[in-house]
Amino acid sequence: MEFSAIGDLIGGLGLFLLGMQMMTSGLKQAAGEALRKALEAATRSRLRGLISGTTITALVQSSSAVTVATIGFVNAGLLNLGQSIAVIYGCNIGTTMTGWLVATIGFKFKISAFALPMLGIGMILKLIGGEKRYAHIGTTLVGFALFFIGLSFLKGTFNGLENSIPFEAISESQWGLALFVLAGFILTVLVQSSSAAMAITLSMAATGAIPLAAAGALVIGANLGTTSTAALAVIGATPNAKRIASAHVLFNLLTGLVGLVLLIGLAELINQSNLMQTFDMVILLALFHTLFNALGVAIMWPITTPMVKLLKTRFRRPEQDEAIPRFLDKNILETPPLAIEAMTRELSRVSVMTGSLAKESLSAELSDRPRIRQQVENINKLISKIGKFNQKLAQQNLSEESSEILPSAMRMARYFNEMARLSNLIVNYSERFARISDSNTQRDIYELKEVTTSMLDAATVDDEKVTSASDSREVLHTLERKYQKVKQHILDAMLETRLTPQEGTDLLDSLSHIHRLGEQAEKSSRYWSSLRPIEHRDPVVSDHDDAPRKNKKSAKKKHHKTHQPEPTESLTE
Repeated sequence: MEFSAIGDLIGGLGLFLLGMQMMTSGLKQAAGEALRKALEAATRSRLRGLISGTTITALVQSSSAVTVATIGFVNAGLLNLGQSIAVIYGCNIGTTMTGWLVATIGFKFKISAFALPMLGIGMILKLIGGEKRYAHIGTTLVGFALFFIGLSFLKGTFNGLENSIPFEAISESQWGLALFVLAGFILTVLVQSSSAAMAITLSMAATGAIPLAAAGALVIGANLGTTSTAALAVIGATPNAKRIASAHVLFNLLTGLVGLVLLIGLAELINQSNLMQTFDMVILLALFHTLFNALGVAIMWPITTPMVKLLKTRFRRPEQDEAIPRFLDKNILETPPLAIEAMTRELSRVSVMTGSLAKESLSAELSDRPRIRQQVENINKLISKIGKFNQKLAQQNLSEESSEILPSAMRMARYFNEMARLSNLIVNYSERFARISDSNTQRDIYELKEVTTSMLDAATVDDEKVTSASDSREVLHTLERKYQKVKQHILDAMLETRLTPQEGTDLLDSLSHIHRLGEQAEKSSRYWSSLRPIEHRDPVVSDHDDAPRKNKKSAKKKHHKTHQPEPTESLTE
């Protein structure tokens, strides 16, 4: 190849990849919640999962984006592993749409006749659209245009290539087809895009630079190459992500093997027949790509259930470590709605852990301190990882509503951190409480602990149940009254010499920590409301100065109504 041809190849591939990236990004942004709703349809059955995966991947032109979204849904508990694997099967069929675009449009029409006007219209929409939907449609159009312009450069690069490289002789050798499979795999690994590898293969086929059987082997290799993307994406990811990636690798390995066996068996017949004179070679390759992926689904479908059972027994060690997040996954950061859902689920898990720890600390003994301390360390590690995930999420392209959620999530994490710290301190007071000889004081301490336990139960946030900030606030008022009453009783006991001044002071200090524990729990439940979708939020979140901001649209709608202020009495000591 001449130097100029190499430059055209590199530039064409770059334009193609840029076009794919812009097209996928624009389609995802323009679709909005459509991707989420389409995946939600997959929860009804595996067959619907297969159809959803195929359709969405064909539309957004990115199996990686759909795979990441699927991982997010599994982590959020919206899809089970079997349903998610069905979606992955669909992704492999949907990704063949790139081949059909190239075969039916890219090589059938004059590129400049539609790509350049599409580029111009897309840029106009992008420039005037701001953050509106048609701006994302403009990005999609620009991506389509660059996709086809890059394709035209690739096609021009391979004219006459068969005179430089003896592809036909290589394909007819003993290990020829296997070498082409390896070449397709390496090419996909290098460019990290099976679509780009497909485009190169189809471009060579369109110019007649490569025999049909060899091109088919390159297609199989490109399909196998996508497993490297999945393997790299799940390094350090959640167990569910690793299971889905494993299913993806198993599917592609098996289908690649079957496709290669069929191709080897039919290679001589294909090369000696007049198929290339009768049919369009590019169309035949696109059809082959679709058929052997569909064949892979047919083979894998009956063994999906035992495969799911096997995968559930793998990658379990991280799940048994409470300090490791179960829902946070770096792969879903680029899809903020799913990332926020995952973070919400992780906060819910921390809330359950913290609530359980706090209740245990109220009745724990000194001998329980090592175990309590270990639980505190686990919670603090989780909170630290949630904070880092939150920071990375804040760097994404977020909507206004999503941006307002992140500070509330950080506040919740801070309250859980404080609850864990207080729980660790309260365990140390167990001996102090046991030394109190005054029966009335002992009863007061018991009752305060009981109300605090009720507060913890009411404030524990859980996706499995509806948590209302107003319910926990009512319990907080009860806790406040009980705390003030207990304080007065202790002061009276000190004056009546039933408690020494030192005992009374130590006791007041201890009980203030229990009271603050309940307060922190109530605050966490209050902020939980602002993390939920708008339709699930409480009308009034809080009257405190550090309360999360209300949604602006809701505030405008309620502006004309008579506002009933919340009580303003202090709920602090």
